[in-house]
Amino acid sequence: MVFWIFGYGSLVWNPGFEYDEKVIGFIKDYRRVFDLACIDHRGTPESPARTCTLENVEGAICWGAAYCVRGGPERERLAMEYLERRECEYDKKTLVDFYKEGEPSQPALTGVIV
Repeated sequence: MVFWIFGYGSLVWNPGFEYDEKVIGFIKDYRRVFDLACIDHRGTPESPARTCTLENVEGAICWGAAYCVRGGPERERLAMEYLERRECEYDKKTLVDFYKEGEPSQPALTGVIV
């Protein structure tokens, strides 16, 4: 089984989970916004940190990295458990098409989790 995850914020430089392949590219119809006030593991109640979220905007693109996790259900489960702890909004998962840098017309991957 192959499992792909799209990172658009800190996951780009610090994924924090084991992966087999990293591909730079973008998703369409989403943009990165810094509108979430976070006190879980960044910031404090008095001074919350701004963290990234995605906003659905027709015609927008969001650059990031797609990570491939191979090796079966156990590796997938471990990656998702980690992401659900780290990324509080992972209670809502969306599947998107992912486009490689330099190839904007055809998706390189489909069904990538964001």
